[in-house]
Amino acid sequence: MIRSMTGIATGRGAGEGHRWTWELRAVNARGLDLRLRLPEGVPGLEAALRRRLGAVLTRGSVTLSLRLARDAEAAGPAIDAARLDAALRAVAEVEARAAAAGVPLAPVRATDLLTDLLAGGGVPSEAAPGADPAALREALLADVEPVLAAFLASREAEGAALETALRREIGTIERLAGAARAAAGDREAATAEALRGALARVRAAVEVDEDRLAQELALIAVKGDIAEELDRLAAHVAQARAFLAEGGAVGRRLDFLTQEVNREANTLCSKSGDTALTRLGLEMKAAVDRMREQVQNVE
Repeated sequence: MIRSMTGIATGRGAGEGHRWTWELRAVNARGLDLRLRLPEGVPGLEAALRRRLGAVLTRGSVTLSLRLARDAEAAGPAIDAARLDAALRAVAEVEARAAAAGVPLAPVRATDLLTDLLAGGGVPSEAAPGADPAALREALLADVEPVLAAFLASREAEGAALETALRREIGTIERLAGAARAAAGDREAATAEALRGALARVRAAVEVDEDRLAQELALIAVKGDIAEELDRLAAHVAQARAFLAEGGAVGRRLDFLTQEVNREANTLCSKSGDTALTRLGLEMKAAVDRMREQVQNVE
């Protein structure tokens, strides 16, 4: 089975005092471009993830994002207790001095005090790795496996749709090549009749060098012969089906093959000399273009 280069998967996990969210997505690319967006503080994680992704992917612009946070942050902001005690003592001292001086004060609200603590740095702003970074790294590497499996499954599902479309276009090219072979036979009979009429008129008007005439006729026959193009098209069709049956990372080979099929279709049009044959060649080129668009998505 072939795979598409595009895909997406997400996942959530928790362990070692942390919680995390994965996002793995990919789009088309000529080669393999891995982009990892990871938090600081987990030594060896990036290298291990690059090795794992590189072992199962061959093409695509792949982005893996990880958002990591401590479990304590799920319960909301964490206030520094020492700072809170100091703030309460300061409020009590101010109220006592104001009362001794006979200065009335408005009551202090908890929300005001919390605002001051937040402004003064009483809430930690970044999630830090746990006490054992190695254990956290292993937990993350184990948890990414289901995400990677879902990502590959999404690529395979899209690859199945691509394969259906490619087989349809390959069948169209094969059908048009068969019709072109039949049209070429009809064209040969009509061309031979036209040449005989033209030769009769030439011989009646001027003296003809029979050797030179034979050479010109042979040249005309070679220029208009499309048997080799049709034979190569049949071979390309068989090879394309073999690539699809093989599966895996065959995108580059299919891309090269579509270029070869397009070259034969162009030659077919240039040699046709016949309206019906030209129309078949143009239809074949349209099928090749559709096939190329699909092949650009194949890994």
